[in-house]
Amino acid sequence: MKAVLALGVGFLVVVSVAVAADPGVTNVTDGLKWVDTPLLPPGAKVAILYGDPVKPGELFIQRVKFPANYTIPVHTHAYDETVTLISGKLNLGEGSEFSKDKTRSLLPGAFVIDWAKHAHFAWTGDEETIIQISAIGPFGLEYVDPADDPRNTAVTKR
Repeated sequence: MKAVLALGVGFLVVVSVAVAADPGVTNVTDGLKWVDTPLLPPGAKVAILYGDPVKPGELFIQRVKFPANYTIPVHTHAYDETVTLISGKLNLGEGSEFSKDKTRSLLPGAFVIDWAKHAHFAWTGDEETIIQISAIGPFGLEYVDPADDPRNTAVTKR
């Protein structure tokens, strides 16, 4: 038993030293730089963890932070993306019309695949919510209703 325990502890020490020595292993979430994004309604912030979301064919990973009681209008993406809920609560719906009654509640750790050109929408609960998106660039959103697009100068407050 002592030999197995010693072997296990020795393995952990070797693995820990190997990870610490690898310059490719870092904690990229320390000191994230959160910035506004023109793709989403005001209040959302984005932090890039890896890659460049605008480069075609390049893997990127980003986090998106939403304030409490935030609505993400119905939209699609040109490419598939994976979404992991990091913190908070996200209510996700599918279809071309926004309806809070047609959403499912996700809790931290939830993993979702948003398929390319598949209309979906979301809203947050009464706390800040952070998601992590992984996809191949270029990243973009196309709103089903152009009036929802914050890049459109004719957008009206809803």
